[in-house]
Amino acid sequence: MSAEALGPPEGKVSAKKAQSARPESRLAMVRRARRINRELAEIYPYAHPELDFRNPFELLVATVLSAQTTDLRVNQTTPALFAAYPTPEDMAAAAPEHLEELIRPTGFFRAKSRSLLGLSKALRDDFGGEVPGRIEDLVTLPGVGRKTANVVLGNAFGVPGITVDTHFGRLVRRWKWTEQEDPEKVEAEICAIFPKSEWTMLSHRVVFHGRRICHSRKPACGACPIAPLCPAYGEGETDPEKAKKLLKYEKGGQPGQRLTPPPDYPGLPAPPLGAPAP
Repeated sequence: MSAEALGPPEGKVSAKKAQSARPESRLAMVRRARRINRELAEIYPYAHPELDFRNPFELLVATVLSAQTTDLRVNQTTPALFAAYPTPEDMAAAAPEHLEELIRPTGFFRAKSRSLLGLSKALRDDFGGEVPGRIEDLVTLPGVGRKTANVVLGNAFGVPGITVDTHFGRLVRRWKWTEQEDPEKVEAEICAIFPKSEWTMLSHRVVFHGRRICHSRKPACGACPIAPLCPAYGEGETDPEKAKKLLKYEKGGQPGQRLTPPPDYPGLPAPPLGAPAP
């Protein structure tokens, strides 16, 4: 990342903050939100789902496992899981105790095992062993809500959707795109701001930014390329040199979360389970 990209001149941010003293109109917010999306597209042209998968079933299972843990831990766990149970029919017939042991590293393994067994049996019995491509069907599966359904639809079927995870909800509230806390209400309000064609990639870009720069407790404001557009600038570290030390994953020169990242990913692949980080 260049020095220019790591943060705006202090005067530019200060001027923006001074102009923002009066309430922002709906039209101005929408324009600012769309500009942030354009800027994020330039910062993260390689944004992608950070779960390893080869087909809709693997993405569905990985997304269910990602609750209450990191995508990295899921990616380190799923190779052995999918080697043992590559299809819904295989997983539906799994011994619960063996399935639990395989997914234990992701936490909450008993509850997740029940969900995986339930959704696999439903896929086998109700959907011919195939993951359905409609949100109305996906949300009937055990352990699958709108967030998981939108991940699968957007990334395995090409059906646009907003994925409201912890990072996404935190950033869109920080940027004053919405004040809603309920994920479904957040989804509805953000969908109204952007064209449908942008929904899936917007979700990836916002999550990438939240994981790499705009952290929850200490955002790297001084290393943030969209600082002039952010009403929350100053909540985190504004000194550029100190802020650079807060950057994570490829922005901080560290491995990403995928063991098999896409070819255009500029960072390092994550290490397998039990292997030292490169």
